[in-house]
Amino acid sequence: MAFAKLGDVELFYTDEGEGGPPMLFVHGYTCDSHDWMWQLPHFTQTHRVIAVDLRGHGRSSVPADGFEPKVFAKDIAALLEQLDCGPVVAVGHSLGGVVVSALAIEHPELVSAVVSVDPGYLVPDTVSSSLGSIREALQSDPVPTAQALLSRSYSPASPPYLKSWHMRRIAGVPAHVLFMTIMNLGSLAARSASELYLRRRACPVLAIYAHEERVPVETALFADPRSRAFAWPGSGHWLHQERPAEFNAVVESWLAEIGAA
Repeated sequence: MAFAKLGDVELFYTDEGEGGPPMLFVHGYTCDSHDWMWQLPHFTQTHRVIAVDLRGHGRSSVPADGFEPKVFAKDIAALLEQLDCGPVVAVGHSLGGVVVSALAIEHPELVSAVVSVDPGYLVPDTVSSSLGSIREALQSDPVPTAQALLSRSYSPASPPYLKSWHMRRIAGVPAHVLFMTIMNLGSLAARSASELYLRRRACPVLAIYAHEERVPVETALFADPRSRAFAWPGSGHWLHQERPAEFNAVVESWLAEIGAA
């Protein structure tokens, strides 16, 4: 466990295991690297694994600004360069899926493949446009608003303890982080805003969704023929936590398929 000083931010990260290619795990909005506790023991058996807390989240420092996908990606690029680690298989959930995609686009030399877990991009414009309506609520009452927003992310099959954990964790995120992260995500969340940008991912991509209708939208953007996208209907948003053994097996199989196991 360590902290890396990177310009205006200090990131908490863990760096465990050995083997290649190295893997990077990036959590979602209001979360931290604990989200990958179902994956880290598995993949550290065969890979070097880095798990990081984004700025403003978990144990990382909380600067005044910079809570946007490309800045998060810039932070991680600086961390990987400091660790002399890369290219990595970059695994990201939700907001983390946006961040690792930005990392692959802005810093392609650092990413060999992307695993995107129910990502926060390519969201139908009618849905992403509703983010504007919660701006005032996030400013005036950020914790309940963020909790209400994420409480829609579960299915009847989602374990109740996951929702309890996630909701309690939101209460510990600084108010300006809750607000600014959502507002800055808008530029890459909407399908109309993110399609052209995501076409620039040259590496293979594995995308796993909770909803089937999002799969063809992602598939149409793939540049590498080894890329795959599919859905697990009936699951909630935290696919890797609800179905960890299956998730780990799918990722491991795909890495073997693309020669990255």
